Amino acid sequence: MSISPLKKVTLVGLAQQKTATLSYLQDLGCMHLVPLSEPPAHAEDAKQRNAEDAYKALHFLAAVEGQRRLVTQDDTFDVEDFVIRTLELKQKLREVGDRRDFLADRIQTLGSWGEIAFPDHEALAGIQLWFYQLPVKERASLDRLDVPWEIVSRDTQFFYVAILSTEEPDEDLLPVPRTHVGDKPVSVLETELEAAEIELETLHAERISLTRYLFLLRRDLALAETQAEIAFAEQQTRDEADVFAVQGWVPEADLAAVETYTEAHELAMIVEDPAWDETPPTRIVQPETEAAGVDLAMFYQIPNYRGWDPTLLLAFSFAIFFAMIVADAGYGAVIMVGLLAGWKRLDSTAHLRAWRRLGLIIAGATIAYGVIVGSYFGVAPADGSIPSYFILLSLNDFDTMMRLSILVGVAHLVIAIAMNARARWASRSSRAQLGWIGMILGGMLIWLSGQVGPGFHVGIAVFVGGLVAVIWFTSERPIEKRPDMAWRLFDGVKALNGAMGAFGDVLSYMRLFALGLASASLALTFNDLATQVMDALPGIGILLGLLILLIGHVLNFGLALMSGVVHGLRLNYIEFFKWGLPDEGVAFRPLARKEIQT
Repeated sequence: MSISPLKKVTLVGLAQQKTATLSYLQDLGCMHLVPLSEPPAHAEDAKQRNAEDAYKALHFLAAVEGQRRLVTQDDTFDVEDFVIRTLELKQKLREVGDRRDFLADRIQTLGSWGEIAFPDHEALAGIQLWFYQLPVKERASLDRLDVPWEIVSRDTQFFYVAILSTEEPDEDLLPVPRTHVGDKPVSVLETELEAAEIELETLHAERISLTRYLFLLRRDLALAETQAEIAFAEQQTRDEADVFAVQGWVPEADLAAVETYTEAHELAMIVEDPAWDETPPTRIVQPETEAAGVDLAMFYQIPNYRGWDPTLLLAFSFAIFFAMIVADAGYGAVIMVGLLAGWKRLDSTAHLRAWRRLGLIIAGATIAYGVIVGSYFGVAPADGSIPSYFILLSLNDFDTMMRLSILVGVAHLVIAIAMNARARWASRSSRAQLGWIGMILGGMLIWLSGQVGPGFHVGIAVFVGGLVAVIWFTSERPIEKRPDMAWRLFDGVKALNGAMGAFGDVLSYMRLFALGLASASLALTFNDLATQVMDALPGIGILLGLLILLIGHVLNFGLALMSGVVHGLRLNYIEFFKWGLPDEGVAFRPLARKEIQT
């Protein structure tokens, strides 16, 4: 994976050339547009570039049961008009369905009131009817009323009461809120409900009939997206009376094609390098052989345009961390066997072959580290055996393993900071990155020396040198007047807040030792438990012991895999990316056609 260098290109031409220019840029598919106009005042007027309406129409029709036979050829099919019709139908279905539900609820509510037919307003001399559904236990509250009332009907739970009053009664007139029955009797509501049900059936039938065009809609989705892209692009341009301007980021390799078009059509073209305060989008070039590492790197964040490619380092460090967390050659062999069993299945595409290659590296690293620490399904090789000669580390040697984990963490962060400094070498702040390396390495020397001897003094010198470099070089603030120097120093001192973070990030790598020890200890525990059961229960104890071994190691293997993936990636995404790729980028998304051109 690599990050392509980009140029900011501005094209200016006559207004009548706008459509043709945008169409050519879309055919070329190389310009990430920069908006030159203000967004629409209303959000609903903003054009979306992902044909959202077409996908809504597709999902709406695809969910229908009993779909009609698909039409595969229809020269008159217009995807844009079809999407509009389908979404109008969807909206109408929602409206009629809501009306049907409202009427059904209102009829159910009025069922206990019976048929209520309201007279004209003048017939009651201004008196209005107000309705209440009063629980039977609140019957006494009616006797306290000083307005006329009548119990219209009743059931085992409620009295259905009508009160006569020229004005709306107070909210506390009765211990229940007023019931809204509307101005239509139940018979009218039932007629409207029947009409709504019939209309709903008609709309559902129309929806089913539209499913015959699902094949054509799916076929033309790319065309719909292309149309949405061009509509979106038209809102990004700057339009004056007679001219237009379009601006965007273009890869250096595609500049010649854009320049050829501008010369042929007499457009003005301005090409600029990214300014120091601009962040161009990140255009990633992904070799198929590195697809697995690219997937891992891009899963968490997109590298900044001025960043660097973390793919190989991420894949390599993830394999090492995974191996240190699983810490068992037997479990590594299980991973290898599973990988070999699916070897042919992972050979169908270049992308799968890349993941197969990464899996092979991870399995090999896990086996190698398990051999180094002498753990085979939690069993240590016997003294004098061949595997015992390959044991270089002991998980029970806490001091050594803790020191190893810290050194791995220091190396990982130093590499991250060094790569970040290399990517930003032209900037002043890159020297500050070297200062952070000095502080981390100096702190490590101070710790390893036990604060005595030459190593301690070298560590102090390296740490202080790094501290000064961080303070002096962190700020990119230009010196235009005398106070700017003081502000530079202030920015550098403020940056030292990251010192405690660096200390915590280094210590975070101790999880490699802790999780590896936990995995090995749990495997050993299941082995001991199985052995005790076999010794205590002759005969059936063998079966029980084997079950304990099987279930225990399957459980431990699953936990080890989970820990290896989660924490192996966490150390890369949180600690490594924090120091190596502190700034997140924006994906390069060019104006491009979605359908295949023939």
